[in-house]
Amino acid sequence: MRNLLLVLGFSVVLVSAGCTRSAPNETNENSAAATELSQFTDPNLALAEGTKFLDTGETDKAIDALSQAVKLNPELGEAWFKLGIAYALAEKRDETLETTRPESSSNDKKPTKTNSEKAFEKAVAAYKKITSQNDQDDVAYFNLGRAYNKLNEDEDAAKALKQAVKLKPDDTEYQTELGAILIKLAQYHEAIAPLKKALELDPDNIRAQELLEDAEAGRSRVNYASTPKKPSNSNASSNSNSNTAPPSDNRPPPPPPESNTAKPRPTPTRPS
Repeated sequence: MRNLLLVLGFSVVLVSAGCTRSAPNETNENSAAATELSQFTDPNLALAEGTKFLDTGETDKAIDALSQAVKLNPELGEAWFKLGIAYALAEKRDETLETTRPESSSNDKKPTKTNSEKAFEKAVAAYKKITSQNDQDDVAYFNLGRAYNKLNEDEDAAKALKQAVKLKPDDTEYQTELGAILIKLAQYHEAIAPLKKALELDPDNIRAQELLEDAEAGRSRVNYASTPKKPSNSNASSNSNSNTAPPSDNRPPPPPPESNTAKPRPTPTRPS
């Protein structure tokens, strides 16, 4: 009987301990749910939370937080830009799911502007407004160039990034992005200088090193294509043989030999 009581007492202790350990887990789950459903009143706080979700790969949560940020402050360019990235990730994910379905057909869909494109256009508008008010804001020019790049408006992207580099030439990230967009434009010669500068500022810049190799390879291809081709050895030998051949006889042929048959003479006219 005593042993039975000890066993029952020990079981009660274990159950109590299990309940105690589960309490923090329930608290964490409730906290996570509260965070997911939270409504922000500060756009910068929403931007920070959206950035955190973006970094951890929680795309849908990032979209929710960043959407709140731009709703609270429609001129917050950084929030628009990161919202564009989050939408682009979600669109790529959804596109992958669509292609795996046998009944899906991309031909039935009309091309429409995506949410990511709309967000990047809003980012461009926000950064253009900033640069119009302060033409010395290198960060705004840099982000403007990145937003243009996302929209594949490469000429405008290069123009904005050149201005950022002009305002702050000692920024390795600015130099790297400028080199990247110039490669995208197939301006390989022009891309080499900023990429070398980026490596000079940061020798451990692996992306700049890889882009520099691409730029130099592209320059070599362009130079090879623009170099006049030399004649091959067979053509040269043929030309050489033709040059050493004896000159052709361009003299007119001799007249044909006269026939042995006498020509008839005119009959002389006798005087009457």
